[in-house]
Amino acid sequence: MTVVNDINWQCFVSCVGDLLTTDEVHSMKRIPHHPGTSCYEHSVFVAYIAFRLARRWNLDYVAAARGGLLHDLYLYNPKDRTAHPGNQCFDHPKFALRNAETLCGRLTPKEQNIIISHMWPLARRMPRCREAFVVNLSDKLCATAEVAGYWRRSRVREMAMA
Repeated sequence: MTVVNDINWQCFVSCVGDLLTTDEVHSMKRIPHHPGTSCYEHSVFVAYIAFRLARRWNLDYVAAARGGLLHDLYLYNPKDRTAHPGNQCFDHPKFALRNAETLCGRLTPKEQNIIISHMWPLARRMPRCREAFVVNLSDKLCATAEVAGYWRRSRVREMAMA
């Protein structure tokens, strides 16, 4: 897994720091996600891993970090069936994109594609840029690490929750 050090973390925060301080992103701490993980923790984990991979592969790491942080900004409890009309898997990217656009104003086309396509291949929206593929991969890797219990012992978690 990716090594976390202060320099990497500071660069990551310079990409997403304005989002990390918003009430909307903080409200994700109250939304359950994977076992023992809040939506906030998952989103920070995905954003950080996507940021590191995008930097390593000379991609737009700012878009990867920001899109990764916003990819699950759906802002409702997924267990509440009255909060969304259909299947959570297919509903939440649309809600997340709408909420991200409300929060940020205009998103870049990359950020939009990252958010709306992050459930591919399960959902129909396909990633159209390399950064969207990176966030999609990071989302799957992080979900696996969370279910396996790695996240609870992660330095990224310590830094994200500080």
